[in-house]
Amino acid sequence: MHPLEPVPLPEVLAARDRIAGKAARTPLVRLDVDTPADIYLKLENLQPIGSFKIRGAGNALLKQKRAGLSKGVYTASAGNMAQGVAWNARHLGVPCHVVVPDTAPQTKLDAIERLGGHIIKVPFDEWWRVIVTHHYPGLDAVFVHPVSDPDVMAGNGTIGLEILEDLPDVDTVLVPYGGGGLSCGIASVMRDQRPQTKVFACEVETAAPFAASLERGEATEIDRQQTFIDGIGGKSVLSEMWPLASQLLSGSLVTTVERIVSAIRTIAERNHVIAEGAGAAAVAIALTGDAGGGKIVCVVSGGNIDVTTLATILRGDIPG
Repeated sequence: MHPLEPVPLPEVLAARDRIAGKAARTPLVRLDVDTPADIYLKLENLQPIGSFKIRGAGNALLKQKRAGLSKGVYTASAGNMAQGVAWNARHLGVPCHVVVPDTAPQTKLDAIERLGGHIIKVPFDEWWRVIVTHHYPGLDAVFVHPVSDPDVMAGNGTIGLEILEDLPDVDTVLVPYGGGGLSCGIASVMRDQRPQTKVFACEVETAAPFAASLERGEATEIDRQQTFIDGIGGKSVLSEMWPLASQLLSGSLVTTVERIVSAIRTIAERNHVIAEGAGAAAVAIALTGDAGGGKIVCVVSGGNIDVTTLATILRGDIPG
């Protein structure tokens, strides 16, 4: 595939118009804690599917000519992108298949089925191969890549537009890093509109491929430890994303599972907001002070957390 470039601003503006009325314009609110920094939450967990993925999936599908969707669409996703593609496919009246890893939480699988998505469950390594190769044998439909599709990144970039409208002097944006499509979409907008704003990838120490890649200077595969934090932490940085992510992002900030658990509890107690593990990663980092001071926006990327897991966290325990 062609080398990926920063998303041009006109593409993001067009995406905003395209998905208007489908994806919500989410609020930006202060985190109700006393810290040296001013911490804000960009509440993408309030989207109709509970995550930001509705934006990129919607833009990618709505750009397709209707005839091109006659055989349907499919994606590879642990849950949130699957819901984004399934939600948009249902509204377009086309079939949707989703290749999911066998580690995907039941909460997200149930949501995919409610939205009309047909689930194909495979071992994690086989699922990851679909992410890398952009193909699943036997499916003759339009593939929407969850990360490195420029139209998906343009849809994600609309979050950056909204952040700047609500907080024009933002100093830092913290973004959960799953594959880089969200962070690079937002960073493309910041580079064009407010280049002094830093955009950091947020990772968990049990699976931090971008931090490892930055250390080695190339896309790197890691030994990944499975946790309940399923929305971030792949096996590697995708080769096609490495040049773009290393160019656009100011670095990777890595936190622990324990701090993410604490952040989920803090967000729930102080702002009455439910965040999934990936969605709380940015907040966990902001609360430690590792992102510095000033005005910090934490992208709460999703809130699709298993209720049993959430109950465990709210009791003060760490999910197994």
